[in-house]
Amino acid sequence: MIKCNLSKIMGEKRLKISDVSRDTGINRGTITRLYNETATRIEIEVIEKLCVYLGIQIGELFELK
Repeated sequence: MIKCNLSKIMGEKRLKISDVSRDTGINRGTITRLYNETATRIEIEVIEKLCVYLGIQIGELFELK
C-alpha cells in the first residue's frame, strides 16, 4: 500500500488546500484526493509540482507501507 503524506506535510507548513491549488495550478479536487488518500492515480507532472512547491523529495511525499 502506498501512503501519501501530503496532509502531514501541509499541516507542518500550515498550508490549506486552496493555497496549494492557487499557487501550483493543480486542480483543487486532485489535491483533495491526495490529501485524503483517496486518489487512485496521479500524473507525474502533479507529483513534480507538489515536490517543487513544498521543497521535498518524492520519498517524503509517498511511502510504501
